[in-house]
Amino acid sequence: MSDLRYSPAELMVVAGSREIGDGDVVFVGMRLPLIAFALAKRMHAPNAVGFFENGVIRDRPSESLLYTMGDPPNIEGASMCCTMSTVMGLLQKGEVDLGYIGGAEVDRFGNVNTSYAGHVGKEFVKLPGSGGAADIASLAKRFVVIVDHNSRRLVERVKYVTSPGNGDGAGWRELQGLPRGGPSAIITTLAVLRFGDDGQAFVASIHPGVSADDIRENTGWPVRFAPDCATTPEPAEEELRVIRAIDPTGFWTR
Repeated sequence: MSDLRYSPAELMVVAGSREIGDGDVVFVGMRLPLIAFALAKRMHAPNAVGFFENGVIRDRPSESLLYTMGDPPNIEGASMCCTMSTVMGLLQKGEVDLGYIGGAEVDRFGNVNTSYAGHVGKEFVKLPGSGGAADIASLAKRFVVIVDHNSRRLVERVKYVTSPGNGDGAGWRELQGLPRGGPSAIITTLAVLRFGDDGQAFVASIHPGVSADDIRENTGWPVRFAPDCATTPEPAEEELRVIRAIDPTGFWTR
């Protein structure tokens, strides 16, 4: 392990940024994906383009930290400010390479729940719902989930499928008429998970300082590890410098 000190959120940002290829069109979303997109643009993907659900399209990150996608710094210097239906239409056409979503729950098939959690008496607790996440999960060429790693979040089966992953296994998306995509990774506070040909998640890399038992104890299904499961690469000094310049108070990353 290096001498660099970083937070779990900073490592998640770096891992998330590495999912972006140069030239990718990215449906960015809020919180950590905002910083992951900005980091990728500065480090290895200068030609990536960001879509925002409120109709903003950017070919460079904003100059200031964003707290909501409607903040003035996201409007200033944008390539285009259009309607939500315009960016959703481009998503529907297959123009988006990668989308980021979060969730209250994600299961081993990459299905995401942001609609209901737990019970109060006989009633589910209502959560905020989909926003654009169901559209991203259904229509982007691939999507990545970023979530805290514990057994309340990583569950055997989500209580409600807000955003479809691989349903109940390989071939499910095609049977539902979903034209492309599916989950490519789950990035957590403990590991990076990817998906096999059977549509199920496996641990591809374990974050520094985390053990396989830590992951087993905090995952709601029997965990599979890749034969070549590695240690997640730590953030480089320059990556941390960029992250801390973007988020100097640690609002999203501490």
